[in-house]
Amino acid sequence: MCGIVGILGSAPVAAPLLEALRRLEYRGYDSAGIATVENGRIDRRRAPGKLDALQSVLGSHPLSGKAGIGHTRWATHGAPTEINAHPHVSGPVSLVHNGIIENFAALRRELEHDGVTLESQTDSEVIAHLLAREIAKGQSPEAATKAVLRQLEGAFALAIIFAGHDDLMIAARKGSPLALGHGQGEMYLGSDAIALAPLTGEITYLEEGDVAVMTRAGARIYDETGMEVDRPRQKGVASALLVDKGNYRHFMAKEIHEQPEVIAHTIAHYADLAERRVDIPNLAVDLASLERVTLCGCGTAFYAGLVAKYWFEQYARLPVEIDVASEFRYREAPLPENGLAIFISQSGETADTLAGLRYCREQRQHIASIVNVQHSSIARESDVVLPTLAGPEIGVASTKAFTCQLAVLACLAIAAGKARGHIDDALEHELVGALVELPRLISRVLREEQGFADIAHQLSHAQDMLYLGRGVNYPLALEGALKLKEISYIHAEGFAAGELKHGAIALIDENVPVVVIAPPGRTHEKTMSNMQEVAARGGKIVLLTGESGGAPDCEVMADCRLPDVHEFVSPILYALPVQLLAYHTAVWRGTDVDQPRNLAKSVTVE
Repeated sequence: MCGIVGILGSAPVAAPLLEALRRLEYRGYDSAGIATVENGRIDRRRAPGKLDALQSVLGSHPLSGKAGIGHTRWATHGAPTEINAHPHVSGPVSLVHNGIIENFAALRRELEHDGVTLESQTDSEVIAHLLAREIAKGQSPEAATKAVLRQLEGAFALAIIFAGHDDLMIAARKGSPLALGHGQGEMYLGSDAIALAPLTGEITYLEEGDVAVMTRAGARIYDETGMEVDRPRQKGVASALLVDKGNYRHFMAKEIHEQPEVIAHTIAHYADLAERRVDIPNLAVDLASLERVTLCGCGTAFYAGLVAKYWFEQYARLPVEIDVASEFRYREAPLPENGLAIFISQSGETADTLAGLRYCREQRQHIASIVNVQHSSIARESDVVLPTLAGPEIGVASTKAFTCQLAVLACLAIAAGKARGHIDDALEHELVGALVELPRLISRVLREEQGFADIAHQLSHAQDMLYLGRGVNYPLALEGALKLKEISYIHAEGFAAGELKHGAIALIDENVPVVVIAPPGRTHEKTMSNMQEVAARGGKIVLLTGESGGAPDCEVMADCRLPDVHEFVSPILYALPVQLLAYHTAVWRGTDVDQPRNLAKSVTVE
């Protein structure tokens, strides 16, 4: 994840900006930069690589302005070069940006048609030019920002400074977090409160759609309707040595809400968003010649692999063997010569998964790993490392790591289908386009969180629950049941909906809630028929379906409508309500959400 910091100070800000950026290094990055305003003029310094490189540039070419912004960038649009590094500048505007602008290609063409020359390959530079164009029309910085925000599609966090305005900074968020820090005659801004910890003891978290107009005297905050609002100040910022929960009650809640941003970064790492095609870096595997893929993981990571099995077999016509890591190596499975084995682990230290990797190494397999910790044991012993870019995940119950694993596997499945001749350019464009839309659609689901919290209150009294899904969403039923039982301690089981009548239906009565995952698509009608079988036996149904899913033909406890989405990516979008239901059920039951009993984040013993 990229990092944003901003300071309206009473002394030169370059040094404290640099130190604030260091506290965001845990997010991962490959270039950095700082811009300041001094005597009405914008000046900036940028460097590829780590912050030491930027510090060296500042040592030889210092910045002395008392207002400035800084950024650590993880490359998405464009390589990690100085020219693509933030801050970006256009005329009187400089900005830093987290997130992805989905419609940047169209905006870029519009600017080029107007004679604008863009120097970088980033989506972020487009925003700077749009702002400069509005100011050239005579708009104030505030009016220009609001006009440009209306043109942007996607998820983003922005910090903007303006030439000629030494006491002004504008911030905006949609799908990516931002926090304001309050000082004595100073104001601060950060994408994570950890960046601001040594600078201030008072934090205001911007909410979805907020725009903040900051001066050293304070900030005016406007909601997404344009109405000025008050957002609460919170005292006591977490230690700079700790990852901060922000304004969330639990790390799990924060990590659920980080998904629009981290999924956007993950997708952008593996796809060319402008061209709508997959571009997986350093994939030294001939996907076209594979006879079979072996997938392996534990718990949630195993379920991510199970979703990928559907994708690889449907879109790449590539057979997949998948097993839980704790069983895999004891089967002594015969493996094809020079086959590909993919290991999935959030921590990269899971003992069973690592043991399975070593078995495959002995069998002369090409080893690829999908991990969230790039210097972990599994990563070090792999031929190819495919990072998930989810950032630190503190909650034991995996949320953002799971959806980022799915994002990586989706891109890999598209790449395999393309290499094997089963996906043409048009279908690749369609599937990548569906992935690109996800951050915006996930943000929409998160805005409906209170509805899921209300449903969870009813579920919190249950002793047993079932989850049903078909096809690519069957593994999501398994994942939903796992999430619920590991943090709420309610017994839950996930089933393929068509298997219900082969035994599990005996469990249904009026005391058993059943979550039915039925997005519109090929198996929708069959899943709805299975739901009627539940209703006929008195089961309490929570239906998760799309806006075009049609009205249920039976009584349901809750009818939850999600944005319509391409069937290919429905497991990623539908992971959100599954996570929210589990989280809020656990909260209502008063369990330790982040550290549930008997569980550890990284299982390093067999």
